[in-house]
Amino acid sequence: MRFNTLNRCRAICLSAIVLVVGISASHSYASAEPTLTLKDAVAQTLERNPQLYQYTFATEMFEARKQIHSLRPAIELELEMENFAGTGDTQGFDGAETTLLLSSVIEMGGKRKARMSLVDARINKNHWEQQAATLDVLGQLAQLFIEGLATQANIDLANNSLNLSRSLFRAVQTRAKRGATSEAEVMRAQAAVTRAELQLAALTARLKRQKVLMVRFWGDTLPTFNRLNANLFEFGKNESFDQLYARIKTSPSLQVFASDARIKDAEVTLARASGRSDITWRAGVRRFEDTGDSALTAGLSMPLFATKRNRGEVKAALAERNAIQYARQDSLLRLHAKLFEAWSLRNQNMDAVMKMEDTAIPALEKAFQLTKKAYENGRYRYQDLVAAQEELLAAKQALIDAATNVQISQVLIEQLTGASLSQ
Repeated sequence: MRFNTLNRCRAICLSAIVLVVGISASHSYASAEPTLTLKDAVAQTLERNPQLYQYTFATEMFEARKQIHSLRPAIELELEMENFAGTGDTQGFDGAETTLLLSSVIEMGGKRKARMSLVDARINKNHWEQQAATLDVLGQLAQLFIEGLATQANIDLANNSLNLSRSLFRAVQTRAKRGATSEAEVMRAQAAVTRAELQLAALTARLKRQKVLMVRFWGDTLPTFNRLNANLFEFGKNESFDQLYARIKTSPSLQVFASDARIKDAEVTLARASGRSDITWRAGVRRFEDTGDSALTAGLSMPLFATKRNRGEVKAALAERNAIQYARQDSLLRLHAKLFEAWSLRNQNMDAVMKMEDTAIPALEKAFQLTKKAYENGRYRYQDLVAAQEELLAAKQALIDAATNVQISQVLIEQLTGASLSQ
């Protein structure tokens, strides 16, 4: 099913989420197995996500209401008969008076225009709510995609850990055969291999769960891909906090408040217009059966003191309108705090990734190789080799965690600002 009504918000949503922090497709696995890119996941979600389709029905409802409110007051046809079926001269229909009337209302104060303006404001709000909801859904999808990428990276790390544990186990066995180490160390090394195998199995199962959670965004139950195709360690450009904060003021979440304000303005206008009394008119023909004569009849009527009776409605509408302003200010302050937190965490973790890649991990890899060689030559203990291996694996795990935090922070930034840093 194609949800064509989502087309008008696709541009902002695609530009905001598809290129999440430069998470570009990796070509390493393009020909080896079925893969999924974030761009494909977003496109399928926009096409088939049931949660986003509800706004289509809301739009249709408001359009129907606008059509109703655009109608002018109906003209009524009225037939009256008097002085019949009585006594004396009014027996039967000889003395009857029959009147045929047309009547309607002349709306004063621009009520029809005010009603249509109110519906237009609600349509506008629904449009921005649709975009905000779409950004939220795509943000959840992008975060799950990133978590899946992190799990894939952890699986690669777990495979590395398993290979190291098996290599260490073989080295311990070799030394034990020479009598250079105890049987207890062989058992410990074997247990380390088992733990690494269990860790790999747990991560593989987690990725399967994450893939099932991911495909629900476009209404599927079973994934048709084997691997997520993206680079967890590729980030977009840095922007200043002031530049990002300026974008928040035009983001869909704040545009909803602006739409609320327009709705309240329209309600105030409608309340004031309702205070203007409408004029009811009547015009018709009256026939006198006893003489056979006819005469025209006409009349006007309007309620008195309608403005005074409507003051409460106007005051209530104005109070609600003023409350919107303070709610928007409060929301802007909360968005400012969230944006700064995400921006700060992104920069912090990007710095951590850079230092881990450039300094810590190369040093620990060299230290591990030196320790392993020294252990094989009998100069280091088993505990020294295990410690060097664990330090190296912990540093690589910290690198994955930091990169994941960068990407998730950027997803939040793009949700808040409604724009992609890489665009």
